[in-house]
Amino acid sequence: MAHRLVGLDHIQLAMPAGKEAEAEAFYSGLLGLVRLEKPQPLAARGGCWFSNGPVVIHLGVEADFRPARKAHPALLVDGFDGLTDQLAGAGVAVRPDTDLPGVRRCYVDDPFGNRIELIDQAR
Repeated sequence: MAHRLVGLDHIQLAMPAGKEAEAEAFYSGLLGLVRLEKPQPLAARGGCWFSNGPVVIHLGVEADFRPARKAHPALLVDGFDGLTDQLAGAGVAVRPDTDLPGVRRCYVDDPFGNRIELIDQAR
């Protein structure tokens, strides 16, 4: 094979139009990512981008929005218990999953119903 994938630049999830404030409250306010300014040619499309350096999530507006209930990003979390407690305290349903022995993980939904897997970095 003459090529090799070397990294992941970002993941993109869909969101409904006009819900950027809800996205920011969840992705910045709860998950701790910083909202990035979108490049000018893309800003008119709506949506928003978030990052903390190694983790980059783009939310793009989809006209006929339907949440991703099966497909999902899986995020490694340092401070898993603190984050899940914060999410639960904010009214976000935290759904623990024990199907993978030796892996502490759970699922949550963003404000639009997109599924997100959280995995304890310490496992």
